[in-house]
Formats: sequence, structure tokens, C-alpha cells
Amino acid sequence: MSTQSKQQRREEARAQALRRRQEQERAASRQRVLLITLVLVGLVVIGGVVVWILSNQPDPAPDFSEVEDPLGSVSAPASSTAEGGILVGADGVAGSTEGSAEDAVTVTIYSDFLCPVCATFEQTNGPVLEELRATGDVVVDYRPVSILDRAAAGSQYATRAATAVALVADQDPEAFVAFHDALFANQPTEGGTGLSDEEIADLARGSGVDDAVADQIADGSYFSWGEDSYASWVAAATAQATRDFEQFGTPTVLVDGQNLADLGVDWRIEGALELTVEEARG
Repeated sequence: MSTQSKQQRREEARAQALRRRQEQERAASRQRVLLITLVLVGLVVIGGVVVWILSNQPDPAPDFSEVEDPLGSVSAPASSTAEGGILVGADGVAGSTEGSAEDAVTVTIYSDFLCPVCATFEQTNGPVLEELRATGDVVVDYRPVSILDRAAAGSQYATRAATAVALVADQDPEAFVAFHDALFANQPTEGGTGLSDEEIADLARGSGVDDAVADQIADGSYFSWGEDSYASWVAAATAQATRDFEQFGTPTVLVDGQNLADLGVDWRIEGALELTVEEARG
């Protein structure tokens, strides 16, 4: 049996050490390639997510800060006034005061469909105003605005709801009041995304809105900042309201042009609004 010399054993040990080092280097190289590949793939994925998020962000509302007459610069519902209101008289039709008394008192209501205090106002005073309007004693001047999009998780719900109401006022005015009331009766909570377009459309159909009009809401075609939508009208009405009042919030309620807040009238007290209307009629 042959035995290896000390020199041979030393050279074999060196060769084994060299092979181990080469294998370690190859393994480290593979790990580096894998890590770089994973980083590149991650960057591509992150980039795609960022692009998707940016592409799906709703367009910002138009800026009316430098526009002298915001409401005069946009397309408005046929049933609306130059001041951004939608008048409803005794016949219950948007844009009509047919059947109202000549000395009917105008009750103007600025409201946001995501405003919980506005919903409380409707619950407290809606039935009274309905009765006074039906008898011809009151004309209700609805002023839909949108100041609470910031509380709609990026969904622009306040503007979408007001835009849908403006569309109904224009294209199906007989169903306007019922749809307006349904949106407040089914008001979502602040901080969420609000109702979807399909859910708003379902409320519209349940309020008697024509299917062709409700379909525009359901498929989202009713909402854009172009001339074929009333979203810009809502934004313009909101901009005008913030100019008209030193401190604007919703609900803001006027009786024949006088702000209840300035009159010291608390509409939350039962009968307070009705008494103010009676006093305005003399």
C-alpha cells in the first residue's frame, strides 16, 4: 500500500480548499444575481402600482378662485336659477313654482349630501316644509353644494351625489324631490367612500327616476368635469356660496333671504322654522 508524501497531502488540501472557495464564489454570485433580479422585479411592480394609483385618482375639481362669475361660466340644469338654486313650488316639480301663492315665502337651503347635520335638518324640518310647500305657502330653493369631498375617502361622493341630483332636476324634474329626500334618508357615514354610482342609481329608480336617467348614473357617464356633466355646476355653486357668506357651512338656511343664524333662529327646535315662515308672511 502506497502512502502519500507530505508534499502530496499538502497539495491535495490546497486543491480542495480552492474548489471550496470557487464553489462559494459561484454560490455568492448566484445569490447576487437573484437579489438583483428580485429588486428589479419589485421596482417594476411598485412602479406599476404607482402608475395604477395615479391613473385611477379622480380629476380635481375646476378652480373658480379667479373666475368672476363661477355659475355663469358652466353648463347648468335647465331647472336651475342663475344663483345656483333649484326652485320647487306647490306642484313638486323642480324648476316650477306653479300653484304657489304670490306671497309665498322662499326657504333657501344650502346642503351637502354627506353632511350629517343636513340630514338632521331634513328629518326635523322636511315634513313641515313639504306641507307648507304643498299648500303654496312656501317655495323651497334647494342649493346643493359639495364641501365634504374631503371626508369621502377620495371618492368625491359629495360632488357625485349633488351632480346626480342636478341631472335628475334637469332630465326628470318630477322625481327631483323624492330623489333628493332618498339620498338624505340613505346617507352614508363620513370617512367612507360613500355610495357607489350603482347604489345612487338604485335610489334614483326607487324614487321614480326614469331608467334612462338612472342608467347614466349607474354607468358613471353623468360625472365628469366636461360640459356634458353638471359636476362643474356643483363646484361653481359651492365656490359662489363660499363667497356669499363670510363663514359658510351646511346646512345654511335662509327665509326670504334672511339667514336663520343671523335671526337667532334654531331650526332644531320644533316649530321654529315654521314660526319664522309665518312671521315672514306677515
